[in-house]
Amino acid sequence: MTNHPILVLGGTGKAGRRVAARLRALDVPVRVPTRSGPLPFDWTDDTTWPAALAGARAVFVVPFDGLLLTRPFVARAVAAGVERIVLLSGRGLDVPDYPQITSGATHSDGEAAVRAADVAWTVLRPTWFAQNFSEGFFRDAVAAGDLRLPAGDGAVGFVDADDIADVAVAALTGSGHGGHTYELSGPRALSMAEAAAEIATATGRPVRYTALDLATYRAELVAAGWPESDARELGLVVTAVRDGLDAYLSDGVERALGRPPRDFTAFAAAATWP
Repeated sequence: MTNHPILVLGGTGKAGRRVAARLRALDVPVRVPTRSGPLPFDWTDDTTWPAALAGARAVFVVPFDGLLLTRPFVARAVAAGVERIVLLSGRGLDVPDYPQITSGATHSDGEAAVRAADVAWTVLRPTWFAQNFSEGFFRDAVAAGDLRLPAGDGAVGFVDADDIADVAVAALTGSGHGGHTYELSGPRALSMAEAAAEIATATGRPVRYTALDLATYRAELVAAGWPESDARELGLVVTAVRDGLDAYLSDGVERALGRPPRDFTAFAAAATWP
């Protein structure tokens, strides 16, 4: 493994850049292609795939949401000699009544493709990233001091992206993870109001949660410049929280790493806030 690079797709995102940094810290050769970098990789241009895969023996795959490209990429990876694939998937695929959004088909087809491949595969199914508040689509709301969401009193077992990266690196470099699906969450479920209170304590600034109805939320997103299709899908995802579909906790971090997952309080204390 150490004589060949590990290919990290999505290596500039929340999970991928953490995976790449950990591999480098272990002195493992890493290849992180980007769409406009010296080694280009474009999910929608399969002529860029061979150079990215050349000589790689393991791949961390962050799929392209909304398109069914993981399956042909996995086939190309296996043909190129890749021996290990770690796929970043998503929660909810096996949860009855979970909202069906565009990324759902991407994840379900991608998981099926990986499981059918003649490689050592590992699937990661994280719940909501805690970093959505500090680096993702809730960052502006945190900066404004008001999380306005149609989440009701529902709770989420927010998982730290650092835990996701630790599990991914263990699966990419260690033994005993092949053929496993790891459902990843934090150690406790928090409502949006509780998450806002934790962030307020960590930042020393007021941060509140305002419960909205779905129509108002979508209208506010569109007014802020979101495409209507994206506003609809994010609204559906947030209403899954309202309906209690994201409250369940998982033992994937402990199964993979032999330690408990990081708590939201520790995440909030260590995060860089807007």
